[in-house]
Amino acid sequence: MRFPYLSAAAALAAHTLCAQNAILRQPIIDMHVHAAMTMGGQPACANTPAFLASDPGQKEDRFGWKPVPCANPLLPAKTPESYEKEVLAEMERMNVTAVVMGDEKTVNQWKADAPGRVIPGTAFDRNSLSGPKKDAELKRLREAFSKGGFRVMGEIGLQYEGISPSDPTVDEYFALAEELDIPVGVHMGTGGSGRANLGTPKFRGSKGDPLLFEELLARHPKLRLWIMHAGYPMIDNLLTLLQANSHVYVDVAGLIWSYPIKEVNRYIQRMVEAGFEDRVMFGTDQLLWPNLMAQSINIIDTADYLTPEQKRDILYNNAARFLRLDQKK
Repeated sequence: MRFPYLSAAAALAAHTLCAQNAILRQPIIDMHVHAAMTMGGQPACANTPAFLASDPGQKEDRFGWKPVPCANPLLPAKTPESYEKEVLAEMERMNVTAVVMGDEKTVNQWKADAPGRVIPGTAFDRNSLSGPKKDAELKRLREAFSKGGFRVMGEIGLQYEGISPSDPTVDEYFALAEELDIPVGVHMGTGGSGRANLGTPKFRGSKGDPLLFEELLARHPKLRLWIMHAGYPMIDNLLTLLQANSHVYVDVAGLIWSYPIKEVNRYIQRMVEAGFEDRVMFGTDQLLWPNLMAQSINIIDTADYLTPEQKRDILYNNAARFLRLDQKK
């Protein structure tokens, strides 16, 4: 890992310390990190939201939920540059390899700064669903995946546009991923309280139903798909889809920190006890707070309903299998 913002001596000391810490920690794969810092700069308290009612006649918070005060808040990075530096340092400290997603330029910068820690991902512009824009996006993505070193298509946020993943207007993108054997991550479920009222009026909760993937998967049976946020809260439909389609995986990103801890554990436990322990993958949905990674890992580490083997599968082995990496640990 490189530390481009530090002096040579400081960088050497930081690298040595991070390497020592990483040796002590078994490897982890985070399936869901955003290269671009978003959501402004507010501290937050993980697993303590209150999805309160709001009044359309008054000013409403853009993100929707209101965390209660806590002793150890998640502190935001101050700049995009410090966000990258601090998240990469946390990845090194915690021995994390991450799927980092975003625009090609920003993701490539992360890859250059931490080549052994970053699995690069990019996705299509949701405004490029027809005409010349779509043709240009398909060409760009083909080059990114076949020549540019990108290995994941994601995050695909069709729910924010009120579009089903099985809609014919996006089928060519999924067909490209199937052709090139590129794994695809699609946003499904969680998105903040009052999302359709606050900033994304096309957002539809009904488009977060995991069963909406059925027709897409029937058309593209070799598509390597993972459902982001584990399709929360539609657990019954998620389990139905997983049973019918044995190559579909989920990540617990976003869900793992933005809902009350009892609810998070209940949802993950339901997937595991239903028999899908080999398809649940760890993720953070990292987008602002560097210390989110350690807090999210700790939730899996301390889950008393998971065996040590199940914890390793969720934190590493399942993602390694899905991404077709070499080793199991």
